[in-house]
Amino acid sequence: MAGVSHLPPEVLLSKRVQEMVINGEEPPAPYICRHVDATPEVSAALSPVPIIDLSLFSSSTPETKQKELQKLRSALSSWGCFQAIGHGMSTSFLDNIRQAAKEYFEQPMEEKKKQAKGVEEFEGYGADPVPAEGQFLDWSDRLFLDVYPEDRRKLRFWPERPESFRGLLEEYSLKIKMVTEITSKAMAKSLNLEENCFLTQFGERAQYQARFNYYARCHRPDLVLGLKPHSDGTGYTIILQDEDGLQVLKDEQWFTVPKISEALLVLMGDQMEIMTNGIFKSPVHRVVTSSEKERISVIVFYTPEVNKEIRPEDGLINEERPRLFKNVKDYADIHMEFYNRGQRALHTAIV
Repeated sequence: MAGVSHLPPEVLLSKRVQEMVINGEEPPAPYICRHVDATPEVSAALSPVPIIDLSLFSSSTPETKQKELQKLRSALSSWGCFQAIGHGMSTSFLDNIRQAAKEYFEQPMEEKKKQAKGVEEFEGYGADPVPAEGQFLDWSDRLFLDVYPEDRRKLRFWPERPESFRGLLEEYSLKIKMVTEITSKAMAKSLNLEENCFLTQFGERAQYQARFNYYARCHRPDLVLGLKPHSDGTGYTIILQDEDGLQVLKDEQWFTVPKISEALLVLMGDQMEIMTNGIFKSPVHRVVTSSEKERISVIVFYTPEVNKEIRPEDGLINEERPRLFKNVKDYADIHMEFYNRGQRALHTAIV
């Protein structure tokens, strides 16, 4: 893309990646980031990301339930994520969510710009706010929406087209709330804690935010990333994939998370690592691009309520495992500051 590489990020971010691809433009210099990464990659077909059946936590024998709890603890202590099945949502319903997201991004740019955000704003359609100087840009567009508590919704950013979008997001959000309740209780039980302890830390006004990602094709996937390497500043994150592309860093290798039609990827954020006193890991992950097809994902971030102080659970602190983290408040804001500089924020919470 001649003559663009010197432009500042805010100018580039005012133009959508999807537009660049439609126009046949080369990735501008601020998007080019991969020439320095030599970490080996493992394909989705070989990635042993654990699969957990959430239905076993409520409708199985004590032995089966205990076995699945142990499997959950092992998954989150080693991988920091798992593929959730048995969550109560049909594959056809999940496909409807994927389809609504796809239809949204396939609309003319004028339609999507009805939800456009400012360069420095977070909610709405566009790209993440301008990162710190020297940080590369993500080869993706997204729609970001506050979902719960309901009084935090800004409905001007909720698309009216496709017509199914609002109703599906409402229904999906309610079902995801039920998934977080089951998951939070199971995580507590897997650590021999009182089952509501994490739900209490998240608070009655825990935040749910939805992010619809569009990862455009790129004929040079070796040069750009859909999302730069990072850990999440959430409590944890629930991801619905439509294609392979998300990679998790484990044992100094990038493992591609396979797309399983009926599964949701549940991925720990830094705040869950803090609450579990470092037992559960918040994994670094990224999104790669493809030269052959675009990709869409639907993400729900689950984060403690605003101004809620979180801390390591008392039952996870002892002589063998001393307290690793301080009490922290509004960690997601601290995380964002460091994320924009291409850094992790977890060290700010260490005792």
